[in-house]
Amino acid sequence: MLPVYPINVFWSAEDEAWVADVPDLTYCSALGDTPHDAVAEVEAAIAAWLEAATSSGRSIPQPSTRMARA
Repeated sequence: MLPVYPINVFWSAEDEAWVADVPDLTYCSALGDTPHDAVAEVEAAIAAWLEAATSSGRSIPQPSTRMARA
């Protein structure tokens, strides 16, 4: 099972797409036509990021804890 990392999702006017990024994993982000699409794409990117890090012997960061704002 993959670790669960916080994902930020926001609209990028520059890219004209939704962006999902994973702050805990350097350069791990994805674009999508909808927020859902962006998250689905970044979930695949997380798996690829972790696989690449593992195969190259890099350390895997622990997921940070993000508190929801009330």
